[in-house]
Amino acid sequence: NGFPAISLEMELSRFLRNKKTTTKDADHIVGLEVLRIINEPTAASLAYGFEKENNETILVFDLGGGTFDVSVLKVGDGVFEVLSTSGDTHLGGDDFDKRIVDWLALNFKRDEGIDILKGKQALQRLAEAAKKAKMELSSLTQTNISLPFITATADGPKHIDTSLIRAKFEELCSDLHDRLKTPVDNALKDAKLSFEDIDEVILVGGSIQIPVVQELVKKITGKEPNVTVNPDEVVALGDAVHVSCVILGFSTCQTSL
Repeated sequence: NGFPAISLEMELSRFLRNKKTTTKDADHIVGLEVLRIINEPTAASLAYGFEKENNETILVFDLGGGTFDVSVLKVGDGVFEVLSTSGDTHLGGDDFDKRIVDWLALNFKRDEGIDILKGKQALQRLAEAAKKAKMELSSLTQTNISLPFITATADGPKHIDTSLIRAKFEELCSDLHDRLKTPVDNALKDAKLSFEDIDEVILVGGSIQIPVVQELVKKITGKEPNVTVNPDEVVALGDAVHVSCVILGFSTCQTSL
């Protein structure tokens, strides 16, 4: 149609340089011109602070599927500067799902004497049910997990039909909760700031909606998180703002990564 194919992409806050290069090379192969790559925390801050005129210091708390990232940024007058980043590359929503999977498998082995984690299809169904249960427990205090025909023996088919209450889920994940604090402390230390210097806390990622995680954010930071933008959508919205800035040539949108 005559228009160039362009790409503005997001990266994790601690994306390795060689992975950035690989991403750009892949885009070039399929005919995309990469104008700029911004990280997720910057995109999140764009969604929140694009129209902010006064300078503010933002802490972005990003609990994704596979990683946990914390970033401290300065925003204001269209300028977004990343002051520090920290995180845990081995902590994410998938780890919370796995605790439910392991709990279901342990109970099933106790009751039936069968290790269903060895079955690929059963494991996939367990993972899907665990993710669904985790999401439901963000708004409910109890959820039912039903997996008919999860496996079979010579005696016939076997099923899982059980309930999981939120309190039990929180107990299963208690050690994961403990790992959320250190990256926050490290990010603030690297930025040479204290919690009193933080004006807003922005939440990113589906697993950030787990109630106990939100309570931990409040406890760790001493601040009520900003919930004006959906955590599932905040990065995409920020990226859309950035696309407008770059393509339309807005001068009031500068990022320093």
